[in-house]
Amino acid sequence: MELEVLKQKLPNISDPSLLQALLKEGAMLEFPAGKVITEPGKFIKMVPIILEGSIKILRVDEDGKELFLYYLEPGETCALSLTCCSASRPSEIKAVTEEPTVLLGVPIQKHEEWMDQFKQWKDFVAMTYQTRFQEMLVALDAVAFKRMDQRLMGYIVTKMKQHKTNELHTTHQEIATELGTSREVISRLLKQLEKKKWIELGRNIIYIRDDFEELISA
Repeated sequence: MELEVLKQKLPNISDPSLLQALLKEGAMLEFPAGKVITEPGKFIKMVPIILEGSIKILRVDEDGKELFLYYLEPGETCALSLTCCSASRPSEIKAVTEEPTVLLGVPIQKHEEWMDQFKQWKDFVAMTYQTRFQEMLVALDAVAFKRMDQRLMGYIVTKMKQHKTNELHTTHQEIATELGTSREVISRLLKQLEKKKWIELGRNIIYIRDDFEELISA
């Protein structure tokens, strides 16, 4: 990858020296959709920076129940991965690619060196912590204060924006897993939205009206 291409993919980093270091030290990795990149208990050996695609970050309890935390989009990295790298602790999250994904893996030792060497790397890490903290608060508020139908509608809007499409290719079980509830609950709530003609259900696909976000905000 050329320097200018990497600069376009990482708009928050403009320091030529840091970009050159990323090209030299980072490993370019490609993953298909649905690939589990890390799981609880495994040690993270690199700082992943998303260049293409997207990754969902999930919290998993002792019984294997999953709770969606946030998405990683191009130009972003994972605050929880940074924390585990810095503390030499095993991962506490599960990371799964949402679509074919390309990432740049920065070795842990380089991450630590660059915190002192490059101001923009330090700023990039600080901004990552701030952004992910806010997203985790949103996830916590949703679980604590919102009804499941509100969470489902918010989930649909997020998916629409993320994939830039009104067709969501997913199953009721996959939605239930991410929202921490049962498939039966999700199926019932989706049927209610279909009765309102806000969505149309197909086999492993949900067709969503163009004005869905306006409808749920009214």
